[in-house]
Amino acid sequence: MSATHSPHTNSLIHETSPYLLQHAHNPVDWFPWSAEALAKAKAEDKPILLSIGYSACHWCHVMEHESFENPEIAGVMNRLFINIKVDREERPDLDHIYMQAVQQMTGQGGWPLNVFLTPEGIPFYGGTYFPPEGRYGRPGFVQVLESVAAAYRQRKDELLKQGHQLVEEMGDFLKAEPSQNSFTRPVLDKLAQQVVRQIDPYNGGFGAAPKFPQAMTLMFLARYIHRTGDETAGKLLRLTLDKMAGGGMYDQIGGGFCRYSTDAEWLVPHFEKMLYDNALLSRLYLEAWLLTGDTFYKDVCVDILEYVLREMTSPEGGFYSTQDADSEGVEGKFFVWSKQEFDSVIGHEDAALAAEYFDISAGGNWEHANIPNLRKLPAQFAREHGIDPGQFARKAKEWRCKLFGAREKRIKPGRDEKILTAWNGMMMSSFAQAGRLLGEPRYTEAARKNAEFILGNLRVPDTGRLWRNHKDGRSTLNAYLEDYALVIEGLVELHQATYDEAWITHAAQFARIVQEHFADKDKGGYFFTSQDHERLIQRPKEFDDNATPCGNSVMAFALQKLALLAGNPHFGFSADQSLRLVRDLVGRSPLFFGYWLCAAEFHASKPREIVLAGDRAQIAPFEQILRGQFAPFCVVAAAPGKLPLLEGKEPVGGQGTAYVCESFACQEPVTDVKKFATLLEKA
Repeated sequence: MSATHSPHTNSLIHETSPYLLQHAHNPVDWFPWSAEALAKAKAEDKPILLSIGYSACHWCHVMEHESFENPEIAGVMNRLFINIKVDREERPDLDHIYMQAVQQMTGQGGWPLNVFLTPEGIPFYGGTYFPPEGRYGRPGFVQVLESVAAAYRQRKDELLKQGHQLVEEMGDFLKAEPSQNSFTRPVLDKLAQQVVRQIDPYNGGFGAAPKFPQAMTLMFLARYIHRTGDETAGKLLRLTLDKMAGGGMYDQIGGGFCRYSTDAEWLVPHFEKMLYDNALLSRLYLEAWLLTGDTFYKDVCVDILEYVLREMTSPEGGFYSTQDADSEGVEGKFFVWSKQEFDSVIGHEDAALAAEYFDISAGGNWEHANIPNLRKLPAQFAREHGIDPGQFARKAKEWRCKLFGAREKRIKPGRDEKILTAWNGMMMSSFAQAGRLLGEPRYTEAARKNAEFILGNLRVPDTGRLWRNHKDGRSTLNAYLEDYALVIEGLVELHQATYDEAWITHAAQFARIVQEHFADKDKGGYFFTSQDHERLIQRPKEFDDNATPCGNSVMAFALQKLALLAGNPHFGFSADQSLRLVRDLVGRSPLFFGYWLCAAEFHASKPREIVLAGDRAQIAPFEQILRGQFAPFCVVAAAPGKLPLLEGKEPVGGQGTAYVCESFACQEPVTDVKKFATLLEKA
């Protein structure tokens, strides 16, 4: 029920989150998470219904339409509960705590997340999507509401006891003890082989349907393959990359990946597009190109980045969060084609060949419509049809341009334009790396502009600390560990793309803030929230990498690089402590520790520091060598400068000079680019 149809307005009307504003005219008396809502629950001794979702979530929209817009169901909710709506992307702390609670209670989780709490915030019952009436093997929402409220009235003490026990069990994971051992290459080899055995040998990826693009785990495999030359792992990595990029989960017309595939073959996506997926996957395909030399992977990376610049970038340089799965109330409508419309756009001469290439048919490949996908990648398709690959690439580009132009006339899916610090830091890293390794100044400039946006709009002027969220000119919410960690990483990558030492200075300042406000001084690692954050039922400490890397794994990776570039061994010591915390956990399920394993590979590799000395013209040939090689165990800086790493590094004989150092000890400087390329092997 939209604002034009309902006179009702609730407390969400004052929020900036598009997801919360979507619910501001529900007949439910929603509150945002606030002291006011919690106090009201205590004063009226009512349980809390906490409903968590996000704007691009299809089933969140379904439950809103079926239940939250229904005046009768809303009346039951208002009578029996204090109702709180939370945007999980704004409040990952609440999402983490209560998702863990529901997973422990039910064995599964997801969004929308609906959790019932005591007025003190203790969870005692929960689930995900509830239909308005019982179906799909799920109880009806009204039945759930009335049963939970009755249980709270009649068995309050029992529920409180169970809830406190649940919270205590949730805290057990925080008790991880640091290992006496660090990661070594033999340990990492075993973990990589464990991952390889879990890859689907027919369609790539991990598991059956639904399939998620586990970019961080694949980045770890790329490092392992680079280091060992494991041919089996290499073939399975390429199979996965090819299937993902050829499938319907990848937008073949406009670039960018959707959230996940609903089937095992990567054909049918859940059509929402998330900034973080595209940040991680653009980086994965960039690294895959460097590892293999396959230009198809470079093209995928470029298409993703162009999509982000076109669709997901604000005029000020911030990156928006998500695009919805739905348009005009129908999931995927924007992205699919009928055979008739496809043929009319392509034109009679090429229609048959283009339809074969994009798998377009009269019967359709999904719900009587067509999701463009590539059954055969461009080079193979051209070869089998006796077409010159270069000529076919130009032809395919022409088809895509025609289809894109026609699609742009459709009503686009909604876009969540809030700007989240963590996701922006992630995207900044990807643009900075691509700018440096592709030699594309536009990408470097996008990263620089984003860094300036963050420092100008998401940094608190008085304290230098960060906000979590920016929307409509307002920055809100204290930043979490992941916000600081991913901005630090982005700034480190931006320094390597520009050699501007200001970015290292800012990164080190944020690292010191993390040490002061987030560090677990007893066991190492970092809490998800700062020590002066709102007091919740638990102070989370994340270890597993899920859809995004956890703050602890990013810190473990970024601090190693920052230690080398800023000349601060304490940062490296902190990273080592963090890695020891998960050393004995990873073996249970390495798929959930992908970014940790990338950090561990860097740690075990004895990373190299590369210093290029001379003016930009003199060092350009060395930069060109770096662009052509996968060198994941290096950091790069340029002299002259004030960083400790640069001390004494000068051009030799007035020529551009490269210094390759390891553990702060340098080999003989080289002025010959071929010798430099040799030194880079296995770097």
